[in-house]
Amino acid sequence: MRDDEASLKSMMQRAYCWDLSDLTELQSRRYMHRTSALELFFMHQPPVLLDFSHVELSGEGGEEAKCGGGDRYVNQAKKVYKEILKQRKKTSLRRSFFRNPRRALLKYKLQEMWIDRRLSNFEYLMLLNSFAGRSHNDLTQYPVFPWILQDHTSNELDLTQAASFRDLSKPIGAQHEQQVAKLQERFEGMQDVEQQPFHYGTHYSTPGYVLWYLIRLEPFTKMAVHLQGGHFDVPDRLFWSVGETFKNCTTSINDVKELIPEFFYLPEFLLNRAAQDFGETQSRGRVSHVVLPPWAKVDSSRFVHIMRLALESEQVSSHLHEWVDLVFGHKQQGAEAVKATNVFHFLSYENQVDLEKISDPEERRAVEAQIADYGQTPRQLFRSPHPLRKESNSVPRPIFYDILLFRGLVDERRKSSSPVFGTFTSFPIASSGTGSPGMVVGGTYGNSLLTISVDGVVERWAWDANVSSN
Repeated sequence: MRDDEASLKSMMQRAYCWDLSDLTELQSRRYMHRTSALELFFMHQPPVLLDFSHVELSGEGGEEAKCGGGDRYVNQAKKVYKEILKQRKKTSLRRSFFRNPRRALLKYKLQEMWIDRRLSNFEYLMLLNSFAGRSHNDLTQYPVFPWILQDHTSNELDLTQAASFRDLSKPIGAQHEQQVAKLQERFEGMQDVEQQPFHYGTHYSTPGYVLWYLIRLEPFTKMAVHLQGGHFDVPDRLFWSVGETFKNCTTSINDVKELIPEFFYLPEFLLNRAAQDFGETQSRGRVSHVVLPPWAKVDSSRFVHIMRLALESEQVSSHLHEWVDLVFGHKQQGAEAVKATNVFHFLSYENQVDLEKISDPEERRAVEAQIADYGQTPRQLFRSPHPLRKESNSVPRPIFYDILLFRGLVDERRKSSSPVFGTFTSFPIASSGTGSPGMVVGGTYGNSLLTISVDGVVERWAWDANVSSN
C-alpha cells in the first residue's frame, strides 16, 4: 500500500466533528471531474473539503444504488448537502449551492457588485475561483490569479502607464505574436491526427506549479520534497526569480503558468525563513529568498503591496473582464477559445470523460494521472462576454475611499490640539462577502478603541472586564 493510500485509510478511520452554528458557506465541489465533494466554510475554523468518492454507498434499492457511473457519487454528496440544509436554522449560512454556480452567481449578484465597484478586484477573483470549484484545500484545483505586471526590471514602477501591465485580453502564453504563431502551428498540425487539438500541452495551474511557488512554506515544502521522491528538485528548476519566471511564461509555449493568490497578500512565501538548503545553481549562486524586481527594493512586503495596488489599479479594473472571459467565461471553450489561442488538453475540461466507464485499469490510471497532475480548467461561469466595470468616477465613493484623506484629517486635528485619536493606524479586515469594504481606520481614545470603516460606520470598542484574558 502506498504512503498516501495508507494515510487516507487512517484518516477515514477517524471521527471528525464541526460546529454547525459556525457554518457560513456550503458549496459543491468537483474532484477528478466528478461532483463528488462538498466544501464547508466556517467563521472560526478552517474550511473543510469532503470527497465522497471513497465512501461506501448506502442500502440496497436506495437512490444511490440505482445510479451508475459517477452519478452515484453526486447523489451521495447531494444527500449530505440536503441533510445539512435541513439544519439551516442552526447554522450561520450566507451562501450555498449545489452543482449550479451560474445560477448562484446570479442569485448573489456578484458580477453586478463588481461592476458597481462594491467588490474589489481581489475579492471578485477569489469569489469567481470559489464558485468555479477552485479551493485552497485542493492542489489540483488551486485558485488561479493572473499575471498583472510585465515590468520587472525598472527601479521605479509607474502604475499609471499601460506599458507596466501585461495584456489581460490574451493568455499568458500568447502575449507575443511569435508565440501565437507557434501555438497556432501546433494546433493546426493536430487536425489530421486522432486526438483533439490544443494550443497548450501544459496548463496554467497544476499541483506542481502551486508547490513550486510555495516551496518555502510548510506544509508545501514537505509536499514538494515528496513529489520529487524525497529531495528538492535541482536548483536551476526551482522558483528563484519573479522576473525570470514571467519571462519564461511569456516566451515558452511549454510553460504558461499564471499566479496564485498569495502573490497579492502573503509576503512570507517569498522568503526562505526556514533556511532550507535548496542548493546552488550553475550560474546564479545559491537559491534562498526569491529574487524580486528592482522596484520592490529587496522587500517582500513592499512587493506584495505593490502587486495589490497594481491589481486594484484603474488599468486592471478596465481590463480584468477580458481575463475573466479567458479563464471563467465564453472564451474558455469552443470556437471563441480557438480564436483566442486558448485551447488546452481536452482532459483538463469537465464533462470530457466518465472515469466509471473506463474498464481497463491501466487506461483509467493514466487518465486519472492526467487529470490530477496536469491541470484542470475551472468550471465555465459565463457563456457571454463579461461586462466592463464602471469607471471609478461614475459610482459614488464611500467616505474615506482614499484612506490617506483620513490620515490628513487626523493630522490637522492633532495640530489644532483638538480631541482626537491618541494614535492612528489603518488595517484590512475580512470582507463579509456582501460587498462591505474591507478596510477600517482606528485609533485610541482614552481607554477605548474607535474605528471608522470606509463606508462611514463609527464604532467604539472597550475591554470587557468580565471576560478572561485566556
